Amino acid sequence: MLSTILVPIDGSAPALQALDHAIAVLKQAGGGELHLVNVQPPVDNLVTTFVGKAEVSDYHREEGMKALEPAMARCQASGITPKLHIGVGRAGAVIAGFVKSLGAGQIVMGARGLGGAAGVLLGSVSRDVIAEAKVPVTVVK
Repeated sequence: MLSTILVPIDGSAPALQALDHAIAVLKQAGGGELHLVNVQPPVDNLVTTFVGKAEVSDYHREEGMKALEPAMARCQASGITPKLHIGVGRAGAVIAGFVKSLGAGQIVMGARGLGGAAGVLLGSVSRDVIAEAKVPVTVVK
């Protein structure tokens, strides 16, 4: 059975390392589906008072595509065509929602390296995803 892997992409080096791992897993499995998701933070309500919904949506799409561009290039170099997704909201909930709607069997994501006090005080996207997702999560360091 072929895998369906979701890789959250935020434009960081750890996210690209996670993507490399996911590509290797898919190649070892003989193929599968690769979904890349970028999660944008919602804009402040004050902004939406002055800027229309279409403009906000365009902004999220543009920013999401900027973050996804290096990952798309990496996939293309590996001969894999990913499916792209952009969501808006709290990363853990958005990523878990995509996993459910896509039927993904696993998440492969990068670690940001916020250990110790910083990780406790600031929270962690990977911890949030692990708490929200109902599938295995591989965190690549």
